[in-house]
Amino acid sequence: MTACVLGALVVSGQAADKGKAISLFNGKDLSNWTPKKAGAWEVKDGLIQPSAKPGGYIWADGSYENFELELEFKMSKRCNSGVFFRTDPNNPVQGGFEIQILDSHGKAKVGKNDCGALYDARPPSSNPTKPAGEWNHMKLTVNGASVKVVLNGKQVVDANLNRWTTPRKNPDGSRNKFRTALKDLPRTGSIGLQYHGQPVWFKNLKLKKL
Repeated sequence: MTACVLGALVVSGQAADKGKAISLFNGKDLSNWTPKKAGAWEVKDGLIQPSAKPGGYIWADGSYENFELELEFKMSKRCNSGVFFRTDPNNPVQGGFEIQILDSHGKAKVGKNDCGALYDARPPSSNPTKPAGEWNHMKLTVNGASVKVVLNGKQVVDANLNRWTTPRKNPDGSRNKFRTALKDLPRTGSIGLQYHGQPVWFKNLKLKKL
């Protein structure tokens, strides 16, 4: 399905051409998205956000392998959310990857579960996270085994998934949640957004296949 909406091309995951930036969100409705729980997400004032009866994930149509994804997100106090990729919507916790979104502003020492982290696997190298109520910009680049995250203009993650060779273990020896070594997880899958207890808002989701 393709449609021109407000001058932006909205294309399903299977139809997107390599090297061409597309919009995953038309700013008007969730026609390119599927919530896990009906009615749990909504569009208001041009933003994707949890509804008054929130819960769980919302998934962009299509399957994605190598890509650049840019988006903006705004957090509430104590917000806990995430951007999922190469993920199985039926098994998001163990069946794919997540870049953490967390109200981590001002934290001097950040870990592998703080904002910008490759969740439970690689902490961000710095903490450029903005305070709750301000917009953050994220660029996620996924290409083969390479996962890179730029948060508010600063690269915070540069990971090679092939270094994760052992289930439940990170290259630095610390433990993680994954029952499968990250190098063995699928290299293609769904892109999703998570609600995990506090409001979060998303806009300007742009994707380019590599």
